[in-house]
Amino acid sequence: MEKLKIREIEDRLAEEIDLDSVFVKSLEKDERKGVQLLLKKWQKRKEREKLSYEKHLQMTFYEEKYRNEGFRFIAGIDEAGRGPLAGPVVAAAVILSSNFYLPGLDDSKKLSEQKRNEYYEIIKSEALAVSAGIIDVEEIDRINIFEATKKAMLTAVAGLDIKPDLLLIDAVKLITPYPQEAIIKGDAKSISIAAASIVAKVTRDRMMIEIGTEYPQYGFSQNMGYGTKEHLAAIQTSGATPHHRKSFAPVKDYIGEKK
Repeated sequence: MEKLKIREIEDRLAEEIDLDSVFVKSLEKDERKGVQLLLKKWQKRKEREKLSYEKHLQMTFYEEKYRNEGFRFIAGIDEAGRGPLAGPVVAAAVILSSNFYLPGLDDSKKLSEQKRNEYYEIIKSEALAVSAGIIDVEEIDRINIFEATKKAMLTAVAGLDIKPDLLLIDAVKLITPYPQEAIIKGDAKSISIAAASIVAKVTRDRMMIEIGTEYPQYGFSQNMGYGTKEHLAAIQTSGATPHHRKSFAPVKDYIGEKK
């Protein structure tokens, strides 16, 4: 029997889903180097797909648990920007459908900027509802960052086009009429919270990049307002901007020294 050409094998593998099929087993016996390289590449890709799907199943545990209890519109909530010295705190609320699947979706901090931007567009396009809540530096300084974070979350929930019937929140409990569960490290455990973490971070990062065009010496487009060495040096030499959190050390310490 004539052996298949490399291109023919590649085309058949593109349609193959079974790692242990008769066809795959036959390729394992094919001595051609090109076939073995192609097979190994395909097997690695399938293994990555399998791990991604297993991760997806783990991250839908809470959503499936509550759907089985009768909840339909489950909103994941997360924030970005609690720790920086400058810029707003941003929260996002996202409601996903039961069949939403985005391989590789995880805590936004674990993803590259390119992946976050790619996933952001997919989430915005495919989610049932997406909303962001933004609290500026003046209010952060007035009510403190923890209260500002909760207010951003509540604002995001209020902005959803679909009224949620359950909230899954990353490590924060809110005073709200909706049933809720606060999940420690929820952005790595819940697909809805992970989606919210990406929307919140991308939204905030884009705001900081825009602010950075007005104040280039602070490096906001790179540090996103966090206290890097370069950022702290810029505060020392150029002072605080209107976007700096005056209640945060070392910003408040610098202001105190200048009085």
